[in-house]
Amino acid sequence: MGVAADERQALSSLFEDLGPDAPTLCEGWKTRDLAAHLVVREHRPDAAPGIVVPALAGYTQKVQDRYAAKPWTDLVGQVRRGPSKFWPTAIGRLDELTNTAEFLVHHEDVRRAQPEWTPRPADPTRDAAAWRSVKGAAKLNLRKSPVGVTLRTKDGREAAVKTGPDPVTIVGEPVDLLLFIFGRDAVHLDFEGDAAAVSRLQSVNRGL
Repeated sequence: MGVAADERQALSSLFEDLGPDAPTLCEGWKTRDLAAHLVVREHRPDAAPGIVVPALAGYTQKVQDRYAAKPWTDLVGQVRRGPSKFWPTAIGRLDELTNTAEFLVHHEDVRRAQPEWTPRPADPTRDAAAWRSVKGAAKLNLRKSPVGVTLRTKDGREAAVKTGPDPVTIVGEPVDLLLFIFGRDAVHLDFEGDAAAVSRLQSVNRGL
């Protein structure tokens, strides 16, 4: 299996352990809402566009709420099984391309919302996949940053992802960097640069 498939299975197991009403880092969502989101994304092409298109979000929410009301074991089982064989991401390479960041981030959304969470031990395969996802998504996700941004891993890999004034360098493990560029603040990171610039960057990032 690839990283996306591994994270799917790990998240599904965590869902089973925590139940449907555990907190997540996704504002307003409990675990049942996050599981429903994942199912809608992979099983409802009529509703999935509303995940990213605000004008369609109302319909998507109605569909998601119906899935969230399903028996918990059924809903988690659907997340675990993934899409049908006719869905494009049922192909391993496409799954890795489109779902690695999705399941890495959402797995951590559940893990890090629990009391006394700690980072997972380093894993070369997972960390490499996270770094690829960071480089692929950061320029889009940080496009509104009012300052320049460079991302650097603790082992020295670096990517300049936003040009601009008052540059800030963010240093951390790949999974933490990935979470940050998707707007999460439950991360262990160091920020190098002017304090005011760092504050402006963090403020904009929390709005993602």
